[in-house]
Amino acid sequence: MDTAIKKKVGQLMVFGFYGKEVTQEIKTLIRDYHLGSIILFGRNIGTPEEVLKLTIELQKEAKEAGHKHPLLICTDQENGAVRRLGDGTTVFPGAMLLGATNNPENAYKIGNATGKELKALGINWNLSPVLDVNNNPKNPVIGVRSFGETPENVSEFGQELMKGMQRSGVMTTLKHFPGHGDTNIDSHLDLPIIDHDLERLQNVELKPFKDCISNGADAVMTAHVYFPAIESRKGVPATLSDKVITGLLRDDLHFDGVVTTDCMEMNAISETIGTPKGAVEAIKAGADLIMVSHSYEPQINSLEAVIRAVETGEIPLEQINSAHNRVEKLKEKYLDWNDLQLDKYIKVPELVGCKEHHEMATEIYRQGVTIVKNEESILPIEGDVNHRVLLVYPENTSTMAVEDKRYSTFSLGECIKEIHQSAIVVQLSNPPTKEEMEVVSQQAKAFDTVIVATLSAQAGSSQTKLVEKIYEANNRVIVVATRSPYDLAYLPNVPGYICTYEFTTPALKMAASAIYGRETVEGRLPVSIPQNISQI
Repeated sequence: MDTAIKKKVGQLMVFGFYGKEVTQEIKTLIRDYHLGSIILFGRNIGTPEEVLKLTIELQKEAKEAGHKHPLLICTDQENGAVRRLGDGTTVFPGAMLLGATNNPENAYKIGNATGKELKALGINWNLSPVLDVNNNPKNPVIGVRSFGETPENVSEFGQELMKGMQRSGVMTTLKHFPGHGDTNIDSHLDLPIIDHDLERLQNVELKPFKDCISNGADAVMTAHVYFPAIESRKGVPATLSDKVITGLLRDDLHFDGVVTTDCMEMNAISETIGTPKGAVEAIKAGADLIMVSHSYEPQINSLEAVIRAVETGEIPLEQINSAHNRVEKLKEKYLDWNDLQLDKYIKVPELVGCKEHHEMATEIYRQGVTIVKNEESILPIEGDVNHRVLLVYPENTSTMAVEDKRYSTFSLGECIKEIHQSAIVVQLSNPPTKEEMEVVSQQAKAFDTVIVATLSAQAGSSQTKLVEKIYEANNRVIVVATRSPYDLAYLPNVPGYICTYEFTTPALKMAASAIYGRETVEGRLPVSIPQNISQI
């Protein structure tokens, strides 16, 4: 095995691992293969001190192994629904809540502050912004990760978030090219198809990418989505398509930055062509970085498959050199060994989780949380002991494979009780059982106002039936949609409806404050809610 080729191929890989300490397998990959990039998930994230210690240890391994440049260390800190940083860092609003503020400056502020906290912890590459235009209410994987339903808004907010992060010194990623917004399948689970013609793709899906590329994009992540209008080979996703990556992205959109795949262990790849073969085909198609996020066996198999393909001539050496040069160029722009202090323990900078970031985020939450319906002036409600309030919400579960399971908590009950101590809080199963629905709907008759939290309700689902039964028993109902704003399409009769777009504690606190009139929220829906479920 040619050592020079092995090291170049290693620089084209992005691998993850389990645990909060550097594993022996990752050490081997960094030292023997010159693995050039690491992806961190919630499983790797502890306290800020633990994260900084981990990233320093990773960089030490690379330095001692003789790497020319530091490692790219990335994570999915989209904020809102998809975030990786935990306690001790600032909880920032996600894309759709930012879109609801109708102020792109907020995206710049959040991008910049997010980048500062990431960089302070040794994470130099963020897999954000999401530029998917969410024009399909049934999309199970994008939804509130998008800024909204129009290409213009997604473009404007995406550019500002990107520029804010770049200003902080953190590399950005446009995803999921050429657009994952109009799908009703999660590519973590299967292969979605978008069958729009090229004119529609140019006007909608591609506009945010074109605009951000024109304004200095660093990297683009491909989608595991099949686009028949671009790729004639049936079932070939964008990640493996030279017509998408080389033809459309490189030649037509003139993007000369780094192209990274999404994780090649997702079912759309691993259960079809397979992860190692997929890695080879992605590089042949024009990708520069191959992401294998989880397991050592597919990681080492992917590395060796690509090395073999270069040695046999299946992948031209020139293609590996071009990809390697693009990655090096980006590392030279963002990374320098002289900027890293690896010889001693570094204290976490005070800006991580600081008061200034918290206050800025709180104000943006206020601008984004949205009162969609307030019929019969049901809002605000009284917070005294004489006003009987019942809060009903489902046990929280993550609704997307990309979510971090550590954040499947739900604090709306605590937020309401902080304001209104005598409020009664009832948590139900998710989905609620028939028995639970019967009991709580009878209970609802004794209250002046009933607040019901929903979590991405669906037509005919138990969540929807629960709200309907409560409304039949007591028509003074306020629904708090804690994820998808489209829940209202299934619940057209409720007089009060608030969208938080995410179930982060700051968003739920702001909703509680709005319900009781302690805050005036200003959000406007960045998507259209169909008038009836037949339109979904």
